Amino acid sequence: AHGRSIDTSMGMTPLEGLVMGTRCGDIDPALVFYLGRRSGKDLAALEHMLNEESGLIGLCGANDMREVLRRSAEGDERARLALEIYCYRIKKYIGAYCAALGGADALVFTAGIGENAAAVREMACAGLEGLGIRHDPRKNDAVSGDVGEIHAADAAVKILVIRTDEELEIAVQAEEVIARSFA
Repeated sequence: AHGRSIDTSMGMTPLEGLVMGTRCGDIDPALVFYLGRRSGKDLAALEHMLNEESGLIGLCGANDMREVLRRSAEGDERARLALEIYCYRIKKYIGAYCAALGGADALVFTAGIGENAAAVREMACAGLEGLGIRHDPRKNDAVSGDVGEIHAADAAVKILVIRTDEELEIAVQAEEVIARSFA
């Protein structure tokens, strides 16, 4: 709120939150017990499975969204399902955060998938008109540059696509930490 983070989709580890390339995202905690009983795997093996063999790769065999999108467009049902689950989870988090914030001024898509996957942005925003979120398909498909606006002209909430340089941000923050430790 007011430019400050109030929440994150990740918990103690990156397993909580969205479905990722190899990580499961939000699951019922009892699933771990069920998988252990059914598979006979120990906790270390289950942890490995949830971190390295789940998510998009577990759903459709590909952990790169570009591959998931390509395969989905070609009619691969497992890739289509993985894409739908991924976007549905994004939509749930958007709704939850709008509720936590009491609304939103803007929705920002960034990083690899957010910047480059128009289909993901479209699917994640579909059905959120009641929250004031409505994208413009033409703008969404033509986004370019460091900042793109993809919301419909009459939408209450701006939808932005912002390029990021995560490596630069990590370097800047690391430099600040090092500078403070030698000050």
